[in-house]
Amino acid sequence: FISAVCNFMSHEKCLKNVKIPCSCIAPSLVRVPVAHCFGPPGHYKRKFCTVCRKSLESPAFRCEVCELHVHTDCILFACSDCRQCHQDGHQDHDTYHHHWREGNLSSSARCEVCKKTCGSSEVLSGLRCEWCGILAHAACYIIVTPECTFGRLRNMILPPSCVQLFSRNFSKLHCFRISENLQTESDEDDDVDGSTQGSTKDVQISTDSSKQTLKIFDGNDAVKRNQFRLISVPRIAKNEEVVEAALRAYYINDDQQEYELQTFTQQALLSDDVINRNDAAEDSNLGSVFRESVPEAWIIRAKPKDEEVIRIYPAWLKVGMAYVSLRVNKDSTTQTVIKEVLPLLGMQTECLQNFKLVEVLMGSKQVQRMVLDNQELILNRLKDIRKTSIRQMNQTRFYIVENSKSIVRVNLFVGGLPPQLSPEEYTNILKDELAIKTNVVSVSHVYQAQGAVVLEMSCFSEAERIYMLVKDTTVNDKPLNAVVIPEVVASKISQNCCPLLVFVNPKSGGLKGRDLLYSFRKLLNPHQVFELTNGGPLPGFHMFSKVPSFRVLVCGGDGTVGWVLGALEEIRHKLVCSEPSVAILPLGTGNDLGRVLRWGAGYSGEDPYSILVSVDEADDVLMDRWTILLDAEEPAEGAENGVAEPEPPKIVQMNNYCGLGIDAELSLDFHHAREEEPGKFNSRFHNKGVYVKVGLQKISHTRNLHKDIKLQVDQHEVELPSIEGLIFINIPSWGSGADLWGSESDNRFEKPRIDDGLLEVVGVTGVVHMGQVQGGFRSGIRIAQGSYFRVTLLKPIPVQVDGEPWIQAPGQIIISAAGPKV
Repeated sequence: FISAVCNFMSHEKCLKNVKIPCSCIAPSLVRVPVAHCFGPPGHYKRKFCTVCRKSLESPAFRCEVCELHVHTDCILFACSDCRQCHQDGHQDHDTYHHHWREGNLSSSARCEVCKKTCGSSEVLSGLRCEWCGILAHAACYIIVTPECTFGRLRNMILPPSCVQLFSRNFSKLHCFRISENLQTESDEDDDVDGSTQGSTKDVQISTDSSKQTLKIFDGNDAVKRNQFRLISVPRIAKNEEVVEAALRAYYINDDQQEYELQTFTQQALLSDDVINRNDAAEDSNLGSVFRESVPEAWIIRAKPKDEEVIRIYPAWLKVGMAYVSLRVNKDSTTQTVIKEVLPLLGMQTECLQNFKLVEVLMGSKQVQRMVLDNQELILNRLKDIRKTSIRQMNQTRFYIVENSKSIVRVNLFVGGLPPQLSPEEYTNILKDELAIKTNVVSVSHVYQAQGAVVLEMSCFSEAERIYMLVKDTTVNDKPLNAVVIPEVVASKISQNCCPLLVFVNPKSGGLKGRDLLYSFRKLLNPHQVFELTNGGPLPGFHMFSKVPSFRVLVCGGDGTVGWVLGALEEIRHKLVCSEPSVAILPLGTGNDLGRVLRWGAGYSGEDPYSILVSVDEADDVLMDRWTILLDAEEPAEGAENGVAEPEPPKIVQMNNYCGLGIDAELSLDFHHAREEEPGKFNSRFHNKGVYVKVGLQKISHTRNLHKDIKLQVDQHEVELPSIEGLIFINIPSWGSGADLWGSESDNRFEKPRIDDGLLEVVGVTGVVHMGQVQGGFRSGIRIAQGSYFRVTLLKPIPVQVDGEPWIQAPGQIIISAAGPKV
């Protein structure tokens, strides 16, 4: 047997065991409607559409938060059954049930109950819980206990019941900070009429000359957008057969007696009121739909009724029943409906005014709520919805809701402001640039060093206006950025839960960051995953500032790790958990810190789940950090009239190493090459090739760096040998894994460790020497070990700190231990 609506197939003997709901009734089974979060259309091999169950050959959409995949023209029929990752202001239930999603499992997937394989690459089969990852057959999953414990990663997941977000006007992309460039691509796609693109796959059937292809619109909305579905029916089909085919095309399993087809021609499309022209031709069409002149298109309409049965869902989830069915007639108003429903739910009717009726449209991309007016006639409301679109009727629900005085609180993180201003000055800038209304907007947190504030807003429309405006605003030629920040209710996080805060730099390491963002959003709560190109690490630390204990995972190169550790240093005093442990997923070119901490030389596509398990099992170690003060005594070049102020002292933080001379010069040349043609630098192999090429051009350099600098270690002058590069190392890995200090023991120095409060100073004689160190044939020249260094530069010299190079003007460089170890 095959379902005429959703292509589900079953043996006759298996029919009695079918548990999977058809696409036409799936919306009615959703417990809490949550919209999906679709990225740009892409090509997904060996995946199947959840709506029509066919494979995804053409570009299709996938949800960035759950495992839903759909064709472009099926997206309208997907129901809003995404994972519920936060409480939207009013629900208060803490038990979580499994969130089952069917199919698209690997063929090696095994059922938790019967231990047999339940995945397939041929069809949609098997179910997976979107939270804990447990797998089961459709026939077996009913035996699994309904409560979900979040599985192996439960201690790292930020529990959805602890996250509050009032998201009424914000799309899911805003809530989960999914970058805007993804969004614009998918928006353009919406304007193409979604129905025609994919429906061609239904058209191919109708090459047969005895068949006829018709355009069917499902209401005024579809006519306006020119979105139709094509159906193929025999030329001599009866009216009822065509109505039935049209209903199936729109995934509606109602009785066809309740619907009729209206014809309309191209001119009708142009006239405003397509709908009220009752076409005389309709009556004469009773026998066969087709006469000699076939109308271009048809609209399917619901016949008017004098009474209907509607379902009312209690929005407070404490009641034992899912919904109450109620018969309404043409005199029923919102008020009479509330009056009849309350006793059925065991409530007193005298408190009528404490309740309201809310109409909820459960679209796959957005869940829209509308409070109905007390005097609204319910039957008329149903008629209007069906006139707009009969498909929407399938996705509309009525909830009875208590009028609680819910307080609206939207938190918006705004970065990119000038640093070191007072809260009043920030408020004034925001008043001037964004015209904020101070009666509904207040500045709740100020991060002066970073030039960022957090705004707390008590009005949805104002929050949305400011969010959209910030993106087009610059202050002192710097663009502002805005991030919607949910509120974490720290008191609800259990003792043994230590959520993981994930930072991903999508620009690091051959652009693998994109896929990792997607995977981590699926495996964890997407609210705990931050993309660093969207406001940097600060919004993440702000969101976790009240969490009693958390850990951090940084996905990126050593530069990215330094960026996150620097931000942590600056904001540490504002965090309840002031010293979170940091794990690294190395995506960069060098990844020296990743190697030392045994996270590997670089990410090569391992399973993100196993990475999270490793993070959970990893041990904490301490590491020194160093502060470098650069104080140039001479003005920077290009000063006017030769009279200029010297550059102000610059302070940078160092985690791995700091190089002067040849090592920094190579970094600088590589850096310039990458800035000129960034598109070419998308693989580690290519990046290393450029390094070698740059190095070969410098082989004949003279060794006289020791004449241009003086070195003091712990207040003592140190004599420098004849070298071309001087390197201070904090970790035993340099230049992509080479051991610069060497392993042989030396009674002059202690054995280096990353937490001993000492730095090692090493010299190299040139490019050839550096090459030999990289190849493991030699080590550097050991010069000193200490905890306080002063370097005097006598001429401009290239300097690099953790891979960030620049030319430093003559003057002093002082290196000393920074604050607490990390």
